[in-house]
Amino acid sequence: PEKIGTLICAQPESRLPVKGITSIERVALINLEGTGMIGVPGTAHRLFGALREEGISVILISQGSSEHSICCAIPQEQAERAAGVVRRAFEHELTEGQIQRVEVDSDLAILAVVGDGMAGTPGIAGKVFAALGTASVNVRAIAQGASERNISAVVEGKSATRALRAVHAGLYLSPHTISIGVIGPGTVGRVLLDQLASQSERLRRQCKLDLRVRGVLASRRMLLAEPGVALGSWRAAYEESDTPADLARFVEHVRVDYLPHTVLIDCTASAAIAAGYAEWLAAGVHIVTPNKKANSADLAYYQRLHEARRAGAAHYLYEATVGAGLPVIHTLRDLCETGDEIRRIDGIFSGTLAYLFNVYDGATSFSQIVREARARGFTEPDPRDDLSGQDVARKLIILGREMGLELELKDVRVESLVPAELAHGPIEEFMIELPRYDGAMAERLAAARERGKVLRYTGTLTAAGEATVGLRELEAQHPFANIALTDNVVRFATRRYCDNPLIVQGPGAGPEVTAGGVFADLLRLAAYLGAQL
Repeated sequence: PEKIGTLICAQPESRLPVKGITSIERVALINLEGTGMIGVPGTAHRLFGALREEGISVILISQGSSEHSICCAIPQEQAERAAGVVRRAFEHELTEGQIQRVEVDSDLAILAVVGDGMAGTPGIAGKVFAALGTASVNVRAIAQGASERNISAVVEGKSATRALRAVHAGLYLSPHTISIGVIGPGTVGRVLLDQLASQSERLRRQCKLDLRVRGVLASRRMLLAEPGVALGSWRAAYEESDTPADLARFVEHVRVDYLPHTVLIDCTASAAIAAGYAEWLAAGVHIVTPNKKANSADLAYYQRLHEARRAGAAHYLYEATVGAGLPVIHTLRDLCETGDEIRRIDGIFSGTLAYLFNVYDGATSFSQIVREARARGFTEPDPRDDLSGQDVARKLIILGREMGLELELKDVRVESLVPAELAHGPIEEFMIELPRYDGAMAERLAAARERGKVLRYTGTLTAAGEATVGLRELEAQHPFANIALTDNVVRFATRRYCDNPLIVQGPGAGPEVTAGGVFADLLRLAAYLGAQL
């Protein structure tokens, strides 16, 4: 009596066609199958009559128009008894081979979508099954009444909660939830987590998108959280965690059955982590990464990686591998997919090397500029990773493979700026010894200036697959000569853009822009999965 009660109106307040979604668990499916059923009247009557006489309740019925099979869902505890009843009822047909089999599948669940507004509304079934498909939920049987007010689907019992949440989100009745695992909370990963923390509430409120970080993995320890990490205080929680790093356990935790989508964000430069991509993609786990190692690995692994992506119906996004937050790969992909012919790609692909040669004017030694750049976080922890040119070579490999070229790293001619004597050994020893080679770099700068040119470290890729990386002398008016400190600039010469090549330019180094590129890929993934952004 103290409750306010329910007001029944002539017109419903909600404009949503679906009123509710529910699931029935512990269900079994009985499938009667055989060519002798086709065109034979009374088969369904005999099946359901036999079940009725035994007092077995039928929850769902599904039959194809071919009449080759008919199946029904029943409570799981009645499954074995029901199977015996059906086999006795069709004993003659089974003996004669007119019916091939009576199958019982247990540990299933029924997902039901109901609502008066579904009647006459196109696309409801499409949204339901699209949501299940993107969540990698397999549908075993389907039923819908002619009233169009109910759609039911039989799914694996272990997938019931995931299916329920996926359809809820797919019909915009609840937020799209993505289970996220961040690997590598270093320079880029740390900034990415901070960016997620600053935007997560807005995305949930405005876009109904729940980006749920459920784990953070480093080389020695990891943070696992249920239901998710409190992003506002992730640093403290991570520092307090004493759980030793275990990649397999980490992936298992993030890839939980009750959440519809899982993404691993690899913010490392580790080849060992990249080696796991194919396995994760094949299992339906999405991957977002700025790590170049997978896409520039040997060609056989690269091909296996994309085969696994297709087999697992998973998304693999890696825009940040070339140009950090710049849309380099997207631009190239758009050109190729719309039929343009790529003739040449060249540019400055390393924000680190762009900075070094923008700043290097001879007044300060080259080794000192390298030291300062390292202190400011513009280089890798080991500057040789930048100075060797291998980072630029990997980027050319990635772009070449996007063009369809079957390139390997060994195919790229690379001029390394690391003296051969210093290529190996401790980092600090390299930094101490580098000043001994300042004279050679000063001579190259002076020679370029005498010719009225500047030094820039560039990469070039042709349609024939010729790839070169090295230090070039460029005219002062060249597009690559006048760029801001850490800018990347990528020039596409194509059939359409032949006289005036298409140029993509902007900051290409630094944790903020790289993390921003990764974040943008994550939101792109959310849109692919059905979020309204």
